Amino acid sequence: MRKKMIYTLLILLFGLAAVLLYPVAKIRLSAPVIHPETRFLPASNEEALRSHVHALSVVIGSRSIREPDNLREAERYIRLFLESQGIPFELQGYDYEKMHLNNIVVTRKGTCFPDESLIVGAHYDSVQGTPGADDNASAVAVLLEMCRELRDYRPDRTLKMVFFVLEEPPAFMTPAMGSYFFASQAKERGENITGMIALEMLGYFSDADGSQTFPLPGMHWLYPDRGNFIGVIGNVHSRELTLSVAEALKAGSEIPVEHLVALPFISGVGLSDHGPFWKFGYRAVMVTDTAFYRNPNYHTARDTIGTLRFDRMSQIVRGMVSVVEFLTRERG
Repeated sequence: MRKKMIYTLLILLFGLAAVLLYPVAKIRLSAPVIHPETRFLPASNEEALRSHVHALSVVIGSRSIREPDNLREAERYIRLFLESQGIPFELQGYDYEKMHLNNIVVTRKGTCFPDESLIVGAHYDSVQGTPGADDNASAVAVLLEMCRELRDYRPDRTLKMVFFVLEEPPAFMTPAMGSYFFASQAKERGENITGMIALEMLGYFSDADGSQTFPLPGMHWLYPDRGNFIGVIGNVHSRELTLSVAEALKAGSEIPVEHLVALPFISGVGLSDHGPFWKFGYRAVMVTDTAFYRNPNYHTARDTIGTLRFDRMSQIVRGMVSVVEFLTRERG
């Protein structure tokens, strides 16, 4: 019994292992055009989410920096949707490999504490040659619907919802990442970011026994073996934020939620848009379906719209709106 207890405690120290990036077939996709009069479906139901993912992963397709026309079309789609809803936004631009790139920033200024900010972000690029339905059109769709739901929201603290332009290779884990540029600029300006939430792959679920895998043996003692939950992953510095996001997500939705606070020496848990915020000393977490520990289509041409669960994604929209409202209101 004593050995089992010690082993269990050791397992608690480990986070999700590094997501290994492996080559995928290079599929050349033509650069489509999203029509200026694109019709967007009414507020946040499953079909609205499906419509966003269809536009990004089917009509546009692979959205890599190596497919610049497609990447620009993805930016254009996001901007057209925001404009169609009367949602103001700003572009945060920078240059990379002779291409001008834009983060798209939707800001709801705080009424009581405007100098304190919560950031919620998702990257809109994909790995070259992949449709990127789960990675990461699913998260972009959720964030677009959050923008719509929160269009008239008046937060006590400033809320910024950011569509980051680059996260995947060759920019991955370099200063060329959209989230790295955003975080570095915020640090340079001395911005008081009270928390950051990275939305990373939110659409793949399975109720089958054994559908959720783990990087280490024994983790099934602590977490479900069915891939039907959403994970909230943070570091020790972000422990309170991790718990707050997990609890608010549970309270605002019907989707199961699990959380993990990882110690600093654990590799892999920072490999998304929250990673640069950790680097610059900000509290940040990742909300995710756990990537290839569940989704066998990760970083392949099989990452398609037909593999996603839009009913559960609609629950995530509800839950994330609850998270935002909790974290941006004044608390005594």
